[in-house]
Amino acid sequence: MRYTAVNDFGNLVNPMIVEGQLHGGIAQGIGQAIGELAIYDDSGQLVTGSFMDYAMPRAGDVPVMTVENLVFPARTNVLGVKGCGEAGCAGSLTSVMNAVVDALALLGIRHIDMPASPQRVRRAIEEAGRTP
Repeated sequence: MRYTAVNDFGNLVNPMIVEGQLHGGIAQGIGQAIGELAIYDDSGQLVTGSFMDYAMPRAGDVPVMTVENLVFPARTNVLGVKGCGEAGCAGSLTSVMNAVVDALALLGIRHIDMPASPQRVRRAIEEAGRTP
């Protein structure tokens, strides 16, 4: 429903670019966690090679995002900056998968492999002896 990210990238040279980098990374992580899956046939041919087959998230698939930056300047460079490259993706992968497992915990489900696609979630529920 919503996603909040709190980060420390030191001094922000361009806050708008940092926020855009985070939004893109968060969307990437959400996509990997709940839908993206590379599938190969028996001969090794990729069968999910187009966006018709590969569930890359679109704007409507990701929640409203709030980004907050705590500024603790780096002491290792004169600008006081830190990197922000993959921060959004790394945090969203674990956050989304933990949320899925938490939602299924009452059914006794303690683990589900990525991506937590609707098919995998349904299978986990059925294997737990429940009918959705």
